[in-house]
Amino acid sequence: MTLLAVGLNHTTAPVSIRERVTFGPDIVVGALRSLREQPGVSEAVILSTCNRTELYCCVQEDQVEQVQHWMAQFHGLVVNDLAPYLYQHRDDEAVAHLLSVASGLDSMVLGEPQILGQVKQAFQTATDAGHTGKTLKRLFQHAFNTAKQVRTDTAIGDSPVSVAFAAVSLARQIFSDLSELTALLIGAGETIELAARHLHQHGVGRIIVANRTVSRARDLAEEFAGYAIGLTELPAHLAEADIVIASTASPLPVLGKGTVERALKQRRHRPVFMVDIAVPRDIEPEVAQLRDVYLYTVDDLQEVIQENLQSRQEAAEQAREIIDFQVREFRAWLGSLDAVDLIQDYRANAEAIRDEVLAKARRMLANGKDPQEVLEFLANTLTNKLLHTPSSQLRLAGSNGQQELLDAANTLFQLGHDSRS
Repeated sequence: MTLLAVGLNHTTAPVSIRERVTFGPDIVVGALRSLREQPGVSEAVILSTCNRTELYCCVQEDQVEQVQHWMAQFHGLVVNDLAPYLYQHRDDEAVAHLLSVASGLDSMVLGEPQILGQVKQAFQTATDAGHTGKTLKRLFQHAFNTAKQVRTDTAIGDSPVSVAFAAVSLARQIFSDLSELTALLIGAGETIELAARHLHQHGVGRIIVANRTVSRARDLAEEFAGYAIGLTELPAHLAEADIVIASTASPLPVLGKGTVERALKQRRHRPVFMVDIAVPRDIEPEVAQLRDVYLYTVDDLQEVIQENLQSRQEAAEQAREIIDFQVREFRAWLGSLDAVDLIQDYRANAEAIRDEVLAKARRMLANGKDPQEVLEFLANTLTNKLLHTPSSQLRLAGSNGQQELLDAANTLFQLGHDSRS
């Protein structure tokens, strides 16, 4: 049995390729069933996100290449067209890859935590559909525990490395408690959506979304129990905001110094934290001159992000050491499975011999044989039958000069005999 990981991600394939091999929630269960029906595939999990599609399988060694062919054929592609973008990892490398993915070391944003939830969901889907067995269940639980250890024992997730996260982190430094605060988000694009998500996760009291297209603002605001306004309504609501994060595509500032001054008066000069992520800027630079305003630009955040990226890189080195150790731990567990199977077979063979000899002994007693004679027969016959095969194999090993086998037997039976003398 070979443990196999086959896939592509944001580093190996452009989005035009990635989008052609995704497994959406509506097809993933059927895809798992189809994959399991391939020759030699005994277990399977499919992980599919916007940045990666990966298949994790237990497969017979001579059927490994079949998994790549299935992946291409399932999506109506020719395997030769897909192959340049694929990577394939086996056994220890497959284990290390999954542990790295779950720990965020293989993500577009190093150390991002969302991927762990996606890996857990992929595993749960496969398990619920009956496509995981002893090996993949143990492997994925091992990955989850490793990811938790990486988060606990390193600083991989401590430092923000996205603009939106950095903005919210700065807000938390200025206002230790966000629960009584109002955040005004200007724009409704991806960065603002991320900022809204981070603010919501950190318990901000209220969210207002301002956008030129009010319907888009409303869709975003409703997701986080906020409310929406148009850009023209900004002056009327600015005084409510303790936190302002702006990121629009406007060629001109949407907030001027005068508007902010009037809002500060209404606020009785309670401080306002502002982040202008837009290029060109959404907030006039002169706003920074006002007392009680903490204004940061995208350049200010980039300095924070670069420092934090370095911190995460250092943490990633520690994380890889953890992963190397955990790969060895999983390999040891896999090796123990071979021992378990061998022990079970050995015991079954011994029990079969026992039952055969015991049946003969019972027949002897039933025929009136002396119990002492029957006991001696039972002991001698059982001993001879149990020792016959090992003894003949050891004699053969000695004749053939198989010293390693003789040494192993000496260790196995704890005889203390010097087989080299």
